[in-house]
Amino acid sequence: MAAWVVREGKQLHEVAQVGGSGTSGSFGVPAEPDDKRMPLDVEGLDGYALERWETILHYMVSSGTGQNPPKPSTGVLYLLQRSGLMVSHRGSPLQITSIGFQFLLHSPHDQLWALLLQYLDMAEVCYHSAIGLRSDFSAPQQRQMDLVEVLNFLFMLSTMQLGREYSTEKLGISQNAMLEDLRDYGLIWQRRPSSKRFSPTRLSTTLTSSSPPLPTATGTGTGAQDGFIVLETNYRIYAYTDNPLRTAVLNLFVSLKYRFPNLVVGSITRDSVKKALNNGITADQNPLLPVTVQDQIRLWELERNRLKSSEGYLYTSFTSQADYELVLGYAKELDVVLWENANKRCFFGRIEGHANIRGFIERRTSGDMT
Repeated sequence: MAAWVVREGKQLHEVAQVGGSGTSGSFGVPAEPDDKRMPLDVEGLDGYALERWETILHYMVSSGTGQNPPKPSTGVLYLLQRSGLMVSHRGSPLQITSIGFQFLLHSPHDQLWALLLQYLDMAEVCYHSAIGLRSDFSAPQQRQMDLVEVLNFLFMLSTMQLGREYSTEKLGISQNAMLEDLRDYGLIWQRRPSSKRFSPTRLSTTLTSSSPPLPTATGTGTGAQDGFIVLETNYRIYAYTDNPLRTAVLNLFVSLKYRFPNLVVGSITRDSVKKALNNGITADQNPLLPVTVQDQIRLWELERNRLKSSEGYLYTSFTSQADYELVLGYAKELDVVLWENANKRCFFGRIEGHANIRGFIERRTSGDMT
């Protein structure tokens, strides 16, 4: 049995292990050397992890833009939707949410832990469902996963050596089931899905350290790069990058004008800000900006938010002022009145209060109320 603690909602730390988990395989079982097939080297593992991770992020950024980037696996899409980073409206393709945009602004380390905590939450729900506590787990491929095994495997990965192969023979049932998911996230590499050995990537081996989880060479990493954006007070932006993902993130709220081998030039305009607002991005979510630019973005946001739409019902044609005031008073008790006009004896109420208001009117007209 193991004890764990979550701190600040982002990092998960092992605080104690008692009984049953201190086996010889606690730090992984190295696989026997295979002279016929050499393991993937560190450079290859970095390239694989970067490709898998940026596929997830690029899909989020490109949603709703008309582009067709490579789509992550069904399991990854389910996790993005369950975590609130993306949403589908009435069967439409997934769209990035306001939470999803904020997610893109975080460091790769924070992004990784945010998804893993959601994954652990799914594993916990599945575990509780398996022992009869809950039954609302509906992942694409429902599995009975042992939460302790899942946690142990994640921390086992963080202690493994980058560039070395490990055997799957000693893994538990839940841990073997995790291999497919971890491949999709870029945390491990396997030559084939049925392979009895795997190699952890840098995403895994840096889980509990402060080292960068992805390569940080120019043009390849997605981590923070200080000073790569220059923003002038006339709203013109110069981004010194050749990374497609960074360029796609900028395109969410910037009108791009020119692209050079290592430089992207664009401007923040009313139309580009409106496009960002339509995607669920708010003015408060933008990084630190000059005061003049911040104020203008907020003004454009207020301009868009002058009108708000709400679904509901218009109640009119009351036979008397007394009837109107009685029903209006009842609707106000329910706190569903959005607009009223006493002169015309009508008011507009939110849709969630309609059933109660209709029942109130029917009871009154049928004579059940005095």
